[in-house]
Amino acid sequence: MPKDHLNTVFKGALILSISSLVAKILSAVYRIPLQNMVGNTGFYVYQQIYPLYGIGMTFALNGFPNFISKLVAEQPDETSKSLIARRAFHILSGLSLVVFFGLQLGATWIAAHMGDVNLAPIISAVAWMFVFMPWLATGRGYYQGKFLMGPTAVSQLIEQVVRVAIIIMAAYFSVRLGWDNYRMGTWAMSSAPLAAICSSLIFTAFGLRYLLAPAPAPAPTHPLPSYRKLTKRFVIEGGTLCLVAAVVILLQLVDSFTVMRGLVHQGQLPEVAKALKGVYDRGQPLVQLGLVVATAFSATLLPALTDALAKRQPIEFKRQTQAMVHVSLALSMAATVGLVALMPQINRLLFGSLEGTTALRIYIISILFAALITTYTSVLQSLNEYTAMIIGIIAGLATKVLANYIFVVHYGINGASAVTVLSLAVMFAVMWLGSPEDLQQVLLESGYLMKLLALSAVMGIVVILSCHQITALVGPILANTRGMAGIITVIGVLIGVLVFVAGAVYARLFTIREWLVLPYGKRLIKAVAKGKEHHS
Repeated sequence: MPKDHLNTVFKGALILSISSLVAKILSAVYRIPLQNMVGNTGFYVYQQIYPLYGIGMTFALNGFPNFISKLVAEQPDETSKSLIARRAFHILSGLSLVVFFGLQLGATWIAAHMGDVNLAPIISAVAWMFVFMPWLATGRGYYQGKFLMGPTAVSQLIEQVVRVAIIIMAAYFSVRLGWDNYRMGTWAMSSAPLAAICSSLIFTAFGLRYLLAPAPAPAPTHPLPSYRKLTKRFVIEGGTLCLVAAVVILLQLVDSFTVMRGLVHQGQLPEVAKALKGVYDRGQPLVQLGLVVATAFSATLLPALTDALAKRQPIEFKRQTQAMVHVSLALSMAATVGLVALMPQINRLLFGSLEGTTALRIYIISILFAALITTYTSVLQSLNEYTAMIIGIIAGLATKVLANYIFVVHYGINGASAVTVLSLAVMFAVMWLGSPEDLQQVLLESGYLMKLLALSAVMGIVVILSCHQITALVGPILANTRGMAGIITVIGVLIGVLVFVAGAVYARLFTIREWLVLPYGKRLIKAVAKGKEHHS
């Protein structure tokens, strides 16, 4: 690959990574003011249907665009690229219409099986976004296949900004005008198709030229795969990419069908069960934010990983893989332990109460396994090793489906949190055991895991003791206010970061390569080197 072209690819990947990061942060953060405005029951109404939106956007943003980009990149000439994109659009149009009519006609049935028939209009509202999914996925995939990431990045940001703005407006008018929670939910979920329309406008010129206009005159230089073969590839390869990208959302979908019903079967009144499900759903934005932190910096190593693989440099590939796994694991462990230690204060600060603190503490452990799954799937995809991923995801989903309802009936929302963590642990264990031996050893070599566990335990204990000390100093009444919870949280975070960084330096947890990936890692290396010179 020529150097100029390689630079273009890396620059495009960076643009897409930054836009994805901003979009993920927006997607996590808006749910905190939403919960504060509409309360636990209103939040339950929104979160029950959110997984349907999440699956649709995963198809339109990650899974199918990545597969289509691969199809486009495989083609030798421009005519073939445009024709393969056209065929992909036709196949996705058929799929999206099946999903759209399935959701519209089955809305009442789905809502009834979620335990709340009032959710039917919200399901019908979100279904409309699937109409625009083929246009978005094909446009994004076509440009990504030509290594032009700008259109995808812009459409992604437009989609999130428009959607979040509409949701917050719906919540505001709901409070101001006294709407019931289901009317608020319907308007909030109408944001999905409206945002899809706005982000689709980026691909208007592309669509009119390549998808809707007559086929280009020059014949392709080689025959294109038939619709039958292409559909088979869509199901197997595209379906695999969608499944990998939608892991956490699929677990949330299982929750939508089992938590509310399980709580009612446990003996809770329906209105109480709805509020408890809303409390349980507080964990989702926290896990999403934790994952952004845990995977953002390790993802910067992906281009180097791909480059090492392309140049057939196995030693460099292993080094980059080790750095990626170590950084992701350390950040996810630190985020998990820190959030668990600070959960009472965070719950009070963000959501105004201590309800569900134990369930949220358990749920937060999901960050650790979800980050490892994300990292390992990136490496396995680069090696074209899909078997372990598919078996792992199926095993994890089966665990959630089989155990969730039973655990909710016996242990309430604590049980649902525990099964989510267990499901992700099963997924990762299967992926890890099914991965090449070199990739397995990355996690175990040089005592890294033991050092990290010991350091995380020390950090967690120090943070908890510090919070208890501050609470004792200010008194229980002041400590229970939202403002003081915010102050304690900030102090706890600072103490946790200082303890973790100091411990990582002392225990030599990271190599120089790994420190350089982290923010301010270069400065820290220089500061440590100067300190050693000063003492010598």
